[in-house]
Amino acid sequence: MGYSVAQIAEHIGGEVKGDGSLKIDSIASLRQANSSQLSFLSNAKFVDDLHNTGAGCVILSEKAEISYKGNTIIVKDAYVGFALASQLLDTTPHITVGIAATASVAPSATLGKNVAVADGAVISAHTLIGDDCEIGANVFIGEGARLGNGVKLSANVSIYHKVQLGDEVSIHSGSVIGSDGFGYANDAGNWIKIPQTGSVQIGERTEIGANTCIDRGALDDTIVGKNCIIDNLVHIAHNVVIGDHVCLCGGVGIAGSATIGKYVVIAGQCAINGHITIADGVQITGFSMVTKSIKEKGTYSSGMPAAPNKDWQRNTVKLRTIDKLYNRVKAIENEGKS
Repeated sequence: MGYSVAQIAEHIGGEVKGDGSLKIDSIASLRQANSSQLSFLSNAKFVDDLHNTGAGCVILSEKAEISYKGNTIIVKDAYVGFALASQLLDTTPHITVGIAATASVAPSATLGKNVAVADGAVISAHTLIGDDCEIGANVFIGEGARLGNGVKLSANVSIYHKVQLGDEVSIHSGSVIGSDGFGYANDAGNWIKIPQTGSVQIGERTEIGANTCIDRGALDDTIVGKNCIIDNLVHIAHNVVIGDHVCLCGGVGIAGSATIGKYVVIAGQCAINGHITIADGVQITGFSMVTKSIKEKGTYSSGMPAAPNKDWQRNTVKLRTIDKLYNRVKAIENEGKS
């Protein structure tokens, strides 16, 4: 099928320089692109690739001071332009509309228009599935769950009972939404399970990666806001509340009843303590451990970057002497005062 350069430029809000009638059928890197493909340059260190590219058209930033004779689309931000163009030219296969013969749909379930249900999927009683949803192979949707319009569940996703997914939520393979939170009482060494009677609410246009787990609330719901991006292998415990436009990178763990503000970015492998609050706009760098509330916007770190082993060993030995050094300094200060 494809689109003309002019059509792509209109879609991404750019200006064509060159042949706007050229047909483009896909998108590729500068090094790999051919004459029917679109590419982009958002980082000047790849400018040599630009001058050697075979791409039919290249997206460039209006701020880029680059001389290039080929067809271009000029936009404010080349990377954003690339993202929008890649959506237009996306070739990801879709499930055929209809219910596969091996799928199981409860008679009391309600399905909207143009819903696709793949082989082995199970849709339980009293569920509500909106229009234009894609339910992948072997997906399980529990009793009373609610899916908005345009929801996409990849293969082997599990949606437990009464979970609510907003419009255009996308969840990748192996993720589990609404499993029991880690709630137990200890009676003289015996663990007594607390039924988790809350649920999970996921806001519209949120995307969740593969093998991520979001636990249902103990009493109130666990809540994830709208337009969030959550990477693979993230764990969100029960009763966590996450604001809109939050980014959680791979391996993040958020303990129960933590509250995360809007526009927060938490980098990979961070651990967030339970029952704390993180303010709007906070950025937390990778491998950080957050034990107390963060009340002001800013960038926070606690991870230890890798170093040559010998340096790390020396620094570790020195670290163990800090308490002795502190006591010596205090003693010297006290002598000076007397």
